[in-house]
Amino acid sequence: RALELIEREKINSFGGVPAMVWQVVEHPDFDKYDTSSVVSVGYGGAPAAPELVQKIKTLFPASSAANGYGLTETSAASSQNAGFEYQAKPESCGPVLPVCDAKVVDENGNELPTGSVGELWIYGPNVVKGYWNKPEATAESFTDGWLHTGDLARIDEEGFIYILDRAKDMLIRGGENVYCVEVEDALYSHADVMDAAVIGIPHKVLGEEVGAVVQVTPGSSVTEGDLQTYVRQHLAAFKVPVKIELRTEPLPRNANGKILKRQLREEWGLV
Repeated sequence: RALELIEREKINSFGGVPAMVWQVVEHPDFDKYDTSSVVSVGYGGAPAAPELVQKIKTLFPASSAANGYGLTETSAASSQNAGFEYQAKPESCGPVLPVCDAKVVDENGNELPTGSVGELWIYGPNVVKGYWNKPEATAESFTDGWLHTGDLARIDEEGFIYILDRAKDMLIRGGENVYCVEVEDALYSHADVMDAAVIGIPHKVLGEEVGAVVQVTPGSSVTEGDLQTYVRQHLAAFKVPVKIELRTEPLPRNANGKILKRQLREEWGLV
């Protein structure tokens, strides 16, 4: 339906969450429609695989892709990556917007050196003052106007932000940190993968092991073993999912487009 509308209405720009864009560009009938009118594809609300920007550039040669990062508490976007900068740094959600500041801090709120991994804090006029009638929650999430995003990130020497994981979602396998986004990106880079979500599987000795739920492209014959072998070629062995469930239907998401990992855990009997 989206492809029909792009052709009929000569749509110049479309977007949403990354999964919606993937569903358009991976559609088996994509080549049957005229999409030459598209000059801009933007998305946010969930992690975007680095491969997506190149896919867009290939299928929409005249277009510019953009992604961004933000939260309800930052009044939507607080950073953006677009154009040539996005092509150069496809793993990043860009630098903060001109009205914002960002820093990465340790567990005590101390700012960390450039390139270090810690919790991302955002400051600016778009950041809310707190939560309505919830002083305790406000005290936990705000420090002198800085919002504690709850996301693990690093900021490079040019100010580009790289979101690695939700602090609560990061897996610890045998003492080693495993960032879900890193494993999901490796899965996304496989031609047969449309969507992916990594979740932790409790393990008596290791604490957690890596699991994944994947939506494959229509007609795909890829197997769990194929994907495990593929990820092993890109990441350390301890990051390779020990279990990968293959699905043809879209993964469950909330109204903002974020994958409902708790629901996936429930489906696996982990909650």
